Formats: sequence, C-alpha cells, structure tokens
Amino acid sequence: MSFRFHVAHATPLGKIRSSSTHQQHHKRILAKRCGSTSSNSVSVKSRAGELDSVIMAGASSVRVAVAQMTSINDLAANFATCSRLVKEAASAGAKLLCLPENFSYVGDKDGDSLKVAETLDGPIMQGYCSLARESSMWLSLGGFQEKGSDDAHLCNTHVLVDDAGNIRSTYRKMHLFDVDIPGGRSYKESSFTEAGKDIVAVDSPFGRLGPTVCYDLRFPELYQQLRFQHEAQVLLVPSAFTKVTGEAHWEILLRARAIETQCYVIAAAQAGKHNDKRESYGDSLIIDPWGTVIGRLPDRLSTGIAVADIDFSLIDSVRAKMPIAKHRKSIDFWKSASL
Repeated sequence: MSFRFHVAHATPLGKIRSSSTHQQHHKRILAKRCGSTSSNSVSVKSRAGELDSVIMAGASSVRVAVAQMTSINDLAANFATCSRLVKEAASAGAKLLCLPENFSYVGDKDGDSLKVAETLDGPIMQGYCSLARESSMWLSLGGFQEKGSDDAHLCNTHVLVDDAGNIRSTYRKMHLFDVDIPGGRSYKESSFTEAGKDIVAVDSPFGRLGPTVCYDLRFPELYQQLRFQHEAQVLLVPSAFTKVTGEAHWEILLRARAIETQCYVIAAAQAGKHNDKRESYGDSLIIDPWGTVIGRLPDRLSTGIAVADIDFSLIDSVRAKMPIAKHRKSIDFWKSASL
C-alpha cells in the first residue's frame, strides 16, 4: 500500500491586523474562555496556554494534516495504517492529524460495530492515546465506537487527543444516518447508536475547534452555533460519506459550512470499498474561511494525507472584511418575523 501527502498553503485576502494586535486579540479571547463552565446543552473545554503558547512563540499559522483511508473489519490493520499516517504527518511538519469516521473499525455486516464497542479507557482508544503521545501529535479521532448505555447501543464519538496522549474532549454525533440512498442500500444508524445531545468546543494550539461527525454536515444550525455562540475557528468533520451522496454533495456542503461560518474546515474521509456491501466516497479536504480548498490528495481514493496551514490572520481578515457576526439576525428577530 502506498501513501501520499500533499502540501498546500492558504492565500490570505489581506491581513488587517498587525502581528501584535492579532496576538492581543486571541489572548483576550483565550482569557475570557478560561473561566467557562459546561451546561447540559453545551460542553466548552478550555485550558490556559494552548492557543497562547502558539501566540507567544510568534506563530501566526500552524500546520495540520487530514487523513484518507479505507478501514476494514480488522482493528490491528487499521491501527497500523493510522500509525503510518501519523508518521507521514509528523514528517510533513503537522502538529494535528485528523482521521476519518470509523478510523478504527468498519464491520462487514450490521451489528459488528457493537461487538467491538469499548469505553474510552479501553485498550483500543488507549492505543491511539499512546500513538499521540509517542508521536507528540494531536489526533482528531472522529467516529469511534464508544460503548453505549446498554449492550444494544453505542455512541459515535469524536475524540480529541492531545500530544501528551490525554483525551481533551469528546463529542457524540447528534444527527444519525437513517437514510434510503437513491439506487443504493438503506441505513438505520439509530437502530444501534445513541444520539448525542451536547455541542462541544475546545481550545487548542490550532485555534478553537468545533468537532462534529459526518451526517451532522447537513445541519447548518450546528455549525452556526459553533461559530457564533462558541467562537469556533476550525470545524472538524470526520466522515464516511457514501459514494452516491459524496459525488452529489460532499464538497459543496463542506465549502458552504466554511463560507457560512468563516471557519477553516478539516474533513477526513473514508475512501473506497471496505467490503462487498459498503463503499465510501473519499476526497479528504482542508478548506479555508473564504471557501477555498487548500488541502486535498491527488487521488480521492488513495490512502494518505494532505497538509495545509491554519492562518489565524486569515480568519481575522475574512471576518473583519465581511462582518456577518454583526449583521446576522437574532433568534428573537426571526420569531417575530415569522408571525
């Protein structure tokens, strides 16, 4: 199996802040968040020094990587693939690698995922935590089969692990894929998966991250909440889109979410045939806040990584020149306008 990586750089629209002003801006944001608490509907994770460590070092950008792979029903084989992708990302200078939904396992038949579901302190996830620690790499592990509240259900959980191997946040997929694919098979994710209820945002050296999973992508209100209520700068969308839906909607939806929120979007994708019954579209992407694709593998079905830089000044520039946060209408406005 061959592995590829592709490096791309964002082209700013024009930097509107001086370096010192930009740094002060993000320090103020970080300081405000450090006192945040979680509620029953929103989980906000913060730790002083994450983004600040990048700022103090004088960095205005940081390199990230997005993976593309074809997971199978073999935990060890998938882990070996992920380990090689981590090495590729490290060699390319990335400090964060985003892996796709179901990175650790894709079953041959319905129900197989329940058999491998574990708690987050189980050996599967702890193996990936060790991988992050040994490589000094943050990992976005989207779509892990976490054990649910009973033996008949699991949670489709996006786990963020830091470079010391610590789990820093967990987001459980809200929107479950109960869909009849045109010309294809039917899916009923809710038959074995518990839907999540909490929005999650977390500070990191790569900006404020908004983790989501796959089918969530079709529900823009989640991303609006992440941007405008929880100040996300980078949206993570690990996925396993079907071939049919990917061909029709994958890139369009991702670019729309980036444009609507003025955030970077990192979308790691499963690619190709997992077994006789299941095939994923592939085409992992990194998209900037202007909606430009800045990271993509040359082959949408190959196993490998794409690399790009998160430019904090570009986020500021896009948001200042088109200040949609100031112009958008409140929920109360729309309630009264609908009468």
